[in-house]
Amino acid sequence: MTSGTKKKAAIIGSGNIGTDLLIKLLRTSTTLEAALMVGIDPQSDGLARAARLGVAVTADGIDGLLAHPVCSALDVIFDATSAKAHLVHAERLAGHRAKLVDLTPAALGPFVVPAVNLEAHRSARVVNMVTCGGQATIPIVAAVARASTTPVLWGEIVASIASKSAGPGTRANIDEFTRTTAKAIEDVGGARRGKAIIVLNPADPPVIMRDTVIAVVEGHADEGAIGASVRAMVDDVARYVPGYRMVKAPVFDRVRFAPPGEPAVDATKVTVFLEVEGAGHYLPKYAGNLDIMTSAALRTGERLVA
Repeated sequence: MTSGTKKKAAIIGSGNIGTDLLIKLLRTSTTLEAALMVGIDPQSDGLARAARLGVAVTADGIDGLLAHPVCSALDVIFDATSAKAHLVHAERLAGHRAKLVDLTPAALGPFVVPAVNLEAHRSARVVNMVTCGGQATIPIVAAVARASTTPVLWGEIVASIASKSAGPGTRANIDEFTRTTAKAIEDVGGARRGKAIIVLNPADPPVIMRDTVIAVVEGHADEGAIGASVRAMVDDVARYVPGYRMVKAPVFDRVRFAPPGEPAVDATKVTVFLEVEGAGHYLPKYAGNLDIMTSAALRTGERLVA
C-alpha cells in the first residue's frame, strides 16, 4: 500500500510508549501513515525525533490536535498518555470520526488483546489495550480457559519490568494498572476472579520484562490439552510480538483452593513463566513492556481501519 492510500494516524503522547509506537508505524506498518505526533513538552525527545523523521508535530496537547489541519482526515488516534489524561481526550474526541485506541489503563472502551478477541471488537470506535502486563499474560489465562472443561477459578499475574523503561505516565498509572489488568483477566481471560501485580525492577543493568501467570482450574485439569493450548497461544502472540516467549513448559500442581468467600475445592494450579524482549525500536531490548504494548496497539489500529 502506497503512502497515498494509507490511513492517517495520530499519536497523543511523546513519551517512551508514544515514541516507540511512532517508530513502529514508520518502519513496519503497510496500512497506517504517521500523520501527527502530539505532546505537551516542546523539548521532549519524542517530538524532536518525530520532527526529524518528517512527521508533523504539535506541543499544544489535545487543543493542538483538534486545531491541526490534518485532524479532520485522521482515521485512527492512539492515546499513549495517562489514564487521567485519556478521560479528557476521549471526551474532547467524542464527535470525531477516527477510531480511538487507548494505550492507557483508563478502561473506557472494550478491552482488546489481539490474540484473544480483536475480531470481536473491530466495529468499536474506542478500544482499550489494557496494560503491558495484561497484553503479555491475559492470552495465557485465555489459553488455559479455552482448553479446560471446568472453570478457571483464579487468574493471577505478576509483571516485572525494568524501572528505566517506566516513564512518568506508567508510574502515574500503577493503581489503574492493577485494577484494569485484574478486570481484563476476568473479562478477556475468562477467569472468575483476577489479580495483577506490577514490579518496577531497579536492577542495573536493566533486566528484560518477565511475567508469571497462575491460573487455578477447578478439578483435575487435562494437562496435555492445556499445554498444547498455551503453546499455540504463545505462537499467536509472537506473530506480532517476535520477542514474546515461554521460558519453560507449564507447571501443573494439584492443590486445595478456596475461592474468596467460598469453600475449598480440589483444583489444578497452572503456572507459566514468560519473557518479552523488545525490538529495540526506541529503548533497548530490555524494554519488552513497550514492545508488547505498542505492537498490540498497532495490530489493533490496523485492523480497526482495514
